[in-house]
Parts: sequence; C-alpha cells; structure tokens
Amino acid sequence: MQKTAVLNVVGLTPDLIGEHTPFLADWFEKGKMASVDSMLPSVTCSVQATYLTGTMPNKHGIVANGWYFRDTSEVRFWMRSGKLIQQPAIWDKARREDPEFTCANLFWRYATYSGADYVVVERPMYRKDGVKVPDIYARPMSMRDRLQGELGQFPLFNFWGPNTSIVSSQWIADVAKMVAEEHDPTLNLVYLPHLDYCLQREGPNISAIGKDLSEIDDVCRDLITFYEQRDTQVIVLSEYGIRSVNKPVSLNRVLRENGFITVREEMGGEVLDAGASRAFAVADHQLAHIYVEDPADVELVREMLEELPGVEVILDKKEQKEYELDHPRSGELVAIAEPEAWFTYYYWLDDEKAPDFAPTVDIHAKPGYDPAEMILDPEIPLPMLKAGLRLLQKKLGFRYVMDLIPIDGSGVKGSHGRRESAKGIRPLVASQQPELIKTGSDGSVAPTAVFDVIMDHLRAE
Repeated sequence: MQKTAVLNVVGLTPDLIGEHTPFLADWFEKGKMASVDSMLPSVTCSVQATYLTGTMPNKHGIVANGWYFRDTSEVRFWMRSGKLIQQPAIWDKARREDPEFTCANLFWRYATYSGADYVVVERPMYRKDGVKVPDIYARPMSMRDRLQGELGQFPLFNFWGPNTSIVSSQWIADVAKMVAEEHDPTLNLVYLPHLDYCLQREGPNISAIGKDLSEIDDVCRDLITFYEQRDTQVIVLSEYGIRSVNKPVSLNRVLRENGFITVREEMGGEVLDAGASRAFAVADHQLAHIYVEDPADVELVREMLEELPGVEVILDKKEQKEYELDHPRSGELVAIAEPEAWFTYYYWLDDEKAPDFAPTVDIHAKPGYDPAEMILDPEIPLPMLKAGLRLLQKKLGFRYVMDLIPIDGSGVKGSHGRRESAKGIRPLVASQQPELIKTGSDGSVAPTAVFDVIMDHLRAE
C-alpha cells in the first residue's frame, strides 16, 4: 500500500482559503479540492467516526461528542476508547488487504485500545489534591516519555481552554514527524485543531482570525513538505464549517421550569441528576439529544421545546432515520438549532446555585458541551491576575479552583453541528491526486465517501 498522511485541519472551509493561507491555496490549486457534504451531527467525534468507518452514526454509534449512558445514568463526553465505535475502522480493512499495513492515530478521537498500531492522544493525570497534570497516552507506551522528553510536556492548556493557541497543533505536528521517522506508518492520521478554537471565539470573521489562519498555514506547509519529501501522499480534510452565532438556547432550563429535571445540591451548587430526571437535554453545539424516561412524556416534551426561540426542529425516532441518526444511544428526541443559535448545557435557574465546575474548564464534569470554556469571563476585572493567583496556589500545594469561565454563553460567536447546504462553509477534502477524489453530480463528496478517498490513496499504484 502507498504511504498516506491525512491532515485533519478542523474548521477549515473553502471560504477561509485566501490571502492568509498562501501555501494551502497554492497546494489546493495544484491538486483538487472538493467540499464534503455536511452530516448530522457535524461534530468532531461523529464526523471522524464516519470518515474512519464509511458509515453513518446509526451504524457506528457515535451520535455526538458525548451522550447519555442509560445503563450507568451518566452523561459522558470526550471519551477515548476505540471500542465505542461499533463498526470496523479503516485500519481493520486496510490490514485485511495488506498484512504489512500500519497506522498511526495522532489525536483523532477514540484512539485508545483501537486497532491503530501507533497512538498518541491527550490523557491528563488528575491528582488527588485537585491538580490536573498534562500528559498523553501513547502506544507503544515507550513513546510517552520519549516524545515528551524531546518535545516537552504536552501543552494541554494550549490544547483546550482560554489559552488555546497554535502551540498545541504545532506540538502534534512535531509528534507526527517523529512517529513517521521512527515507525514509518503506512497511514498517518494527524489532528490539527487550532482553527476550531478561534472560530468558536470569533466566528468566521477573517479580519479577526487572520493570524490564526496564517499560523495553521505554516504548520501545514511544514508538515506537508515533510511528508512529500518522504514519498508520502497527503490528504487535507476538515470535519465541519463554523458559522456565526449570537443566540444561546438553554433547553434544560425550560425542562427544569416545567418539573422534568431533578438536581441534587452539592456544596451550595446544583448538579444534574440525570438518572432521576424525567427528561433532559445533552447539548452539543447546535444539536442536542433529549432523553425522556417515560414514553408518555415524549410528545409533551417535544411540544414544549419546538416553539422555543432558536429551535429549528425537533426530530423523533422516526424522523431521525432520515438523517441516519436513529441509534439506541440517541435521545428519544433530537433538537436542531436555528442557524444563528446554539444549545447550552445550563440547567440551573439561579447563577448563585451554578455548580462549582460551571466557571471552570472541566470537560468531563459538565453534562454537555461548553464552548465558553475557551473564553475568560469579562466580568472578572483582572482575569490574568486572578489566574496568576490560582497558579500560585497550585505551586504552593493548596487546593484551588480555576474559576475564570463565563456562565452565560454570550461570548460564543461561532458554532456548528447542523447540516450546512452552502459549499463555502462545508468541510473540504483535498489531494495532489485529483483522480482519487471522486465527486458526485454536484461536485461534492459524501461524508461516508471520505473513507473511500483514503482507501483509494492507500491502494494507488
């Protein structure tokens, strides 16, 4: 099989290619770029699982970035185990065709305990004193110390949170080069998330994100040049486009006001008790799975939410089939936001009773996705001073809470998750082998066909 590298430049769309991305613009012009049809939900974990299996969520089971585990009555987001994907992945099929095939999965989701031969993904250590220590999971485990010994500790706080920057994507790119030099995998899957952050903070406002576009262009130039010098084909793709939003919608607050949500009090804050609630929403950008305990309540909940400003449509189980989202992990109902709206996870009615994790970066505690984690609370007079004091507490060994995040959602300017029709804000796929990107009659590629694009590159003569 032919050596291939897939660079997943999250958030990159045709509308963003221009003066700030001279390398990518030229590289796309020399080869072929096509838009990828938007799928539901257009979120990281679902899209990546579709690209890697060639199937939709109703088959592979990744119905969002997180969902409600009915057997444990827990909402879990951003899990890492490859065993959660319920279809064979690309490495399984490629290895059946070529026993010598090897794959490196570098920061794509569900990387751990999968069939990938070489794996690197973030995996912080959570100490008993409350300190979160940046770290990685690596396979083979010997790479963990070697990579961080040469490249420095994984920059976790530049990977997610208000300090996100190009540093994390550059670190991942450097890992990709080290893995290629040492192990020479047949397929390299590389996740470059930088644009995702600035686009959610600023929206697709090129005047505000020009520097970010230039930074990711430089990373791509370096990495593509590296791979091409090693006779490795390169595919550049993205998962979704991000559109401007200005309307946070809190489905759970409506359900709370109508007696469907149960909370328990912890240290003065309210924590969602999913297992004891009649109905609640698991918000994920512009989509939310709504789990309803009693079938008799489904229609009542639907009627309650579908007239809410910012809600475009509510899908029942039958209607979910049209979007190939009808899976046991999906909610009894699925809400889709209007183009300029997005769904918060908020369920408390009084900010004084917000849970202690609400103003922090805590992706595993929150029962839904929280894009406000990338923003410093504008109500804090001197946020950097407060952050410095918290870090001093950390260094002195005291317990601390990094409570720097707003809890109203108003600062979020970009979101995604809907199916988009405009090609300019759809995801894209590009290669220097134009004959290997087969498009439909409208000139685009189906999301399931991205799997075929990658396989065809591997099989190329």
